[in-house]
Amino acid sequence: MDTPRPLSVPLSSPALLGARRATQGFFLLSGIAAGSWASMVPFAKARLVVDEAHLGVVLLCLGLGAVGAMPLAGHLSHRYGNRRVLLVGGLAIGLALPLLTIAPSMILLGATLAVFGAALGVVDVAMNAHAVDVERLHGRPLMSGFHGLYSIGGLVGSAGMSALLEGGVSLVACAAAVAVLLLAIVATQWRRLIAAVPDAVIAQRTMFSRPSATAILLGALCLVIFLAEGAMLDWSAVFLRSARGFAISNAGLGFSAFSVAMAAGRLLGDRITTRLGPARVVRYGSLVAAAGFALACALPWATSALIGFTLVGIGASNIVPVLFSAAGRIPDTSAGVAIATVTTFGYAGLLAGPAVIGFVARASSLPIALGCVGGLVAAVAAGASLVSPRRPAG
Repeated sequence: MDTPRPLSVPLSSPALLGARRATQGFFLLSGIAAGSWASMVPFAKARLVVDEAHLGVVLLCLGLGAVGAMPLAGHLSHRYGNRRVLLVGGLAIGLALPLLTIAPSMILLGATLAVFGAALGVVDVAMNAHAVDVERLHGRPLMSGFHGLYSIGGLVGSAGMSALLEGGVSLVACAAAVAVLLLAIVATQWRRLIAAVPDAVIAQRTMFSRPSATAILLGALCLVIFLAEGAMLDWSAVFLRSARGFAISNAGLGFSAFSVAMAAGRLLGDRITTRLGPARVVRYGSLVAAAGFALACALPWATSALIGFTLVGIGASNIVPVLFSAAGRIPDTSAGVAIATVTTFGYAGLLAGPAVIGFVARASSLPIALGCVGGLVAAVAAGASLVSPRRPAG
């Protein structure tokens, strides 16, 4: 196995604590941005007067932007360090968010979503890479907690937008307020991030080594879970509005319920994984999430939909952190290449998911489309043994 990426300078305890808190801040920022957009989707659908299939095509642009920017983000992180990449990416998220509320056509909204998605993708790659460094320096698991802050951010974004909209604040003003908050996080936290740049030889080997079969299989599992998370992000509000009769200002509550459950699960995730083991976390978690999709889609009541989305959040909460950890300990494989592979597969799920769900919904119905996602999530249980620490390399 490749040696860990070296840091150019050792960190004092206060500096390490600051780096940890700054990492938490950027996970929170990313979640707030995603949650805010989830509450904007029904407004975009109404403003453009499009059906689910056409909306799915527009939403595809967010994933295209994210996946397209990820290789560049990885290269820039290796060349300039995660701190600079997070500064630029965080600023881009804050500046792009308000523009999503005023784009007057499918083409302009798609272009803006591509920029917004690219910024989210850049921040996602850099903040996870930075989290690996912070976790290594602390010498204990922290990844689930970091991802828990992302989920809390999703709650803050979606619930905060819903509260402001319910109070009569215009959509543009809501987005502007969120953008100011995001830019404030960037301004106050980026200097606390680790400024070290890895050794050039290790960076080059990480970028161009071929991933193992095990990394690819873990990536396939991550694809399904990211597809499910993307379904919650892009379609939960539309589902509650069109299929369960929610008011447009409250349609973001589904993503809020999902985010609360996911945040709670991830904040307890390191202890849960230690107690149950990673394989059981994946197996039981995928089955609980699949049951949540079934409950939300099969029963016609608003309450059952919210309970179902809560179960999806509980079940899926720790699967992705466990997959990342498993990728990092594959024998005879660069941890950087393995984690990059899993992340790329995951974003492929976000890329394909919105459009596929939209087309399936037009051919049948949105509940059926989301039910199919639940079936894929249930199949993840069959691959749970891949995350066992004792499994040999693929």
